[in-house]
Parts: sequence; C-alpha cells; structure tokens
Amino acid sequence: MDQQPAAYELTFPQSEEEGAADTVVVRRTETAGPGGSAVYTDDSGIIRAEISEKGEVRMLASGGRQALSRPTSARPLD
Repeated sequence: MDQQPAAYELTFPQSEEEGAADTVVVRRTETAGPGGSAVYTDDSGIIRAEISEKGEVRMLASGGRQALSRPTSARPLD
C-alpha cells in the first residue's frame, strides 16, 4: 500500500437535470478492501472505495441500502 497515492479525486456522473459532474476527494486509510488494495474514504466516511495500484476502483458500501455508483474517473492527487 505504500506506493499508492495518499489521495484520489473521484468524479461521478450526474444526470442532465443536475448539471455538472460531482467530484469528491478520498484519502487512503490503513485498511485494505476485499481485493487486498488500499481503502480510501472521504471526510464524511460515506464514500468508500478500494483502489488498486493500477487505479482500478471498487466502490464499497458504508451503510445499508446505499446505492453505489462507479466514478467516471479517478485521478491521483500526489
């Protein structure tokens, strides 16, 4: 996990009515996800993602009935 960036900017698509895409910054935690890669979370803890060293993103539920959407991009911030 040491070689992965400390933070990523995730961009999520919005519908035409909502306008621009939604962007959120997630920071690396000390935990690993089910695939063994680092888990990143936003400041609220609601958005959680496992991001591999190749930049592949797997969204992780942080609570029940959460509708997970995949980001359209994941940009390292280091």
